[in-house]
Amino acid sequence: MLTRLIPSTKEALSVVGLGTWQTFDVATPSDKAPLKQVLQTLHQAGGTLIDSSPMYGRSEAVVGELTDGSGLDNQFFYATKVWTQGREAGIQQMNESFSLMRRKTIDLMQIHNLVDWKTHLQTLNDWKAAGKIRYIGITHYTDSRHDELEQILSSVPIDFVQFNYSIASRNAEKRLLPAAADHGVATLINRPLGEGGLFANVRGKQLPAWAKDYAIESWGQFFLKFLISHPAVTCVIPGTSKPDHMADNARAGFGPLPDQATREKMAALVAGL
Repeated sequence: MLTRLIPSTKEALSVVGLGTWQTFDVATPSDKAPLKQVLQTLHQAGGTLIDSSPMYGRSEAVVGELTDGSGLDNQFFYATKVWTQGREAGIQQMNESFSLMRRKTIDLMQIHNLVDWKTHLQTLNDWKAAGKIRYIGITHYTDSRHDELEQILSSVPIDFVQFNYSIASRNAEKRLLPAAADHGVATLINRPLGEGGLFANVRGKQLPAWAKDYAIESWGQFFLKFLISHPAVTCVIPGTSKPDHMADNARAGFGPLPDQATREKMAALVAGL
């Protein structure tokens, strides 16, 4: 799988990872079984990053359970978030995330949806200096908060910024992606498939013949490769509970990438459907 470098350290990170919103919030063994296969499929394809949050119900605990003792537990890049008000509440919540995910070190701790971000940033800087976490990030999921994310990138040291971006929702291209590149901040892309809504527009429609030039074999790969081909995108994190969907998503991380002219052709095609 293709990789991109995390600007602050030059560590390589796979361009396709896994989100766990809704998909990993399960309780029964029968629901967990395919999720274990999803993680194995991600690993086999060369993907590493798993993104979760206390907001995602049981997801952190399920990630911890399925990776602990699996032989793969140290093969992944674990990302989660703090999502509460106040310093002590944040510390308590993050320590619980360590326990649920069964990690002594968490690779990336992010401030979820900018909730009390100035308070939590102080704690995260201390924890990073102590080696408890490796990277610090901030997140949001709506276009309306892109300006604030951009302002933070330009004012304080941050390793990662996570935000929404898709072939049909390109606001991030205007200022946020360029700002991340300018300030040396890695980017994680949430809602890369428009929460699945993109597929409704292409149902029953054939891929264009020229998609084969970029090793694109499905509409999911078409949508994801559009994002990956942006030079300021570090990693996309589509969520899924289905191993075959994970395998398909991962394939977007292989093969040649479209140039800017082709990216515009891709976006125009989707907009016209």
